[in-house]
Amino acid sequence: MTLPHASIDIGSNTLRLLIAEPSADPLASQPWRTIDYAHRITRLGQGLHESGKLSEAGMERAVNALKEFRSLIDRYRVKPQHIYAVATAAVREAENGTSFKKIIQRETGIDISVIHGEEEAFRSLLGAVSVLHDETRKEFLLFDIGGGSTEFIRTKDNTMTDAISCKLGVVRLVEACLCSDPPSTDEYLAMKKIALDHLDEVSRFWEETSGIVPARMVGTAGTVTTLAAVQMGLAPYDAEKVNNYQMGRNDFHRLRDKLLAMTHRQRESIPAIEAGRADLIIAGLAIIEAMMEKWNYDSFITVDAGLLEGNWINSYKKECSSLL
Repeated sequence: MTLPHASIDIGSNTLRLLIAEPSADPLASQPWRTIDYAHRITRLGQGLHESGKLSEAGMERAVNALKEFRSLIDRYRVKPQHIYAVATAAVREAENGTSFKKIIQRETGIDISVIHGEEEAFRSLLGAVSVLHDETRKEFLLFDIGGGSTEFIRTKDNTMTDAISCKLGVVRLVEACLCSDPPSTDEYLAMKKIALDHLDEVSRFWEETSGIVPARMVGTAGTVTTLAAVQMGLAPYDAEKVNNYQMGRNDFHRLRDKLLAMTHRQRESIPAIEAGRADLIIAGLAIIEAMMEKWNYDSFITVDAGLLEGNWINSYKKECSSLL
């Protein structure tokens, strides 16, 4: 009997839980069978770029979410050694990140690992390639937009060529630029300008090895999956339809214009936009548009699987290897 394993992704904006076991079907579209899944938008990283610390309110929201996760984990009798929890940009950068780790351990019994940007990129790639079409896997740029950072991973033949993590996140951009409702043109352009500045950093990093821009652009995490869901009118959300969905430049521009013209409340009323994302989606649009302009992409592909799933795959494989 295969025991379930749990993966937890503690992000700057969203906390996610995957309880799964290895798929018994060799022809399955993914290497795991989901037993249960949960996510909570906590905005753990809210205010971090100004104060340098995780706020008391953000930490409390995150701890409460992790208590819910722990209840689910216990319901499925996941052993403590089979809980793989990772934290990313917010905890990585915060002055009180270590204290927050201790609070989580005390309140929930969950031990978390704070992973650096390159490791985050590697695990995001593991999750993405597990569900991408073979043709896409040959060469692509994977971008993972989070609340506090964005990872850019160049790949070829399922292998990571290089990766860079930038302090470019949707929570950061919203807090720095977004004041009007609906967003003003100047605010949106300011977000895009910040994004382009970070992309210049990415291009300089690439030039140290090769300046090659991968043939395809693939996005993972909540921003791109939400945009795909809105474009397809998905309600309820369907990960299978989001995986490998391709959005062209013209469709993207029409969706951008539609969302920018709406008030916050109007965006919240769209079924595919969950509570807590109505403002962040604007920042996500700015980042994606900057990428398409900077590197001349005519479209991008979306994928639901990312860090959460890659963390499960990575940890499960390591455990199996240690038993051999």
